[in-house]
Amino acid sequence: MRAVVQRVKEAWVRVDGEEVARIGAGLLVLAGVAHDDGPEDVAYLAQKLAHLRVFAGDGRLLHLSLLDLKAEVLLVSQFTVFGDCRKGRRPSFDQAAPPERAEKLYEDLARALAGHGLKVSTGRFRQMMDVGLINDGPVTLLLDSKKVF
Repeated sequence: MRAVVQRVKEAWVRVDGEEVARIGAGLLVLAGVAHDDGPEDVAYLAQKLAHLRVFAGDGRLLHLSLLDLKAEVLLVSQFTVFGDCRKGRRPSFDQAAPPERAEKLYEDLARALAGHGLKVSTGRFRQMMDVGLINDGPVTLLLDSKKVF
């Protein structure tokens, strides 16, 4: 699994002009599922996100985690994080999981994050979404369960 993680003051998702999710301070997580991902990737990413120290505290810029602050998560499915742009002009999505498999693991990730005691809101899988945010910092990080980066 791969994620683009943004620390936000607030973030929201709209589908067809209707707001379907909104969070206050926390993390916006744009998550993609690879064709070879499984439960261990879900567990890794949930653990990493819950404990990642990206919030200010005790006079330090990156000291507290979602758990420390009881901050929120907005989880949005985004297969394009597996877009490979190394060849040609059009991204290849060969590494992305098929939608049925991806949806199950995406939902498992939402449940795993909630299992850490976090408030999790989600976008809508396989829908065209408008995602808005006020980036805090800005702080944007990349995570990969296979530790590619």
